[in-house]
Amino acid sequence: MRTYTYDPSKIQENGKDRMRFELGDTMVEGEAETCALSDEEYTAILALHPNKWRKAKLALLSSIMHGFMYEVDTKVGPLSLSLRQRAEAWKAMYDELKAEDAMMAVPSAHPQAISPQHYFYEGMHDNREQGGTGRGKRFELP
Repeated sequence: MRTYTYDPSKIQENGKDRMRFELGDTMVEGEAETCALSDEEYTAILALHPNKWRKAKLALLSSIMHGFMYEVDTKVGPLSLSLRQRAEAWKAMYDELKAEDAMMAVPSAHPQAISPQHYFYEGMHDNREQGGTGRGKRFELP
C-alpha cells in the first residue's frame, strides 16, 4: 500500500520530508491525485543514493518528469485543465539542477594549481633532427 505523508517539522533532516519540501510535492491530502511520488518511492531513491542528495534529487525529478510527460491540456466546455504546465515546471526544475551540477563539475583555474613554468616557448615545434634545438625563448601567457 502506497503512503503519502509530509511532516514540515522534519525538513531539517535529510529525508523524505525535506525532499518533498525542496521539490514542492507537499500536498499530500489527495494522496496519488495530488502527490508526484509516494513515500516509498522517495525512501527507495534516497536509499539508492546515500550521502548524494543532489543525485537523489535529480533521480526523483527524472522519475516525476517521466510520470507527467503523458499529461496533456484538456478542455471540455467551460472547464480547462492545463496539465502540461505541471510537466513543464518539473522539467524546468530538473534542467536548472542539471545545469548547476554541470557548472560544479568544471575545475577552476586556481592560481596555486597552475605550474610556475611556462608551457609555450619559442622553437618548441622545431624539428631537432633537422638542426632545430627546440630550446628557444619562453613566452609568458597573459
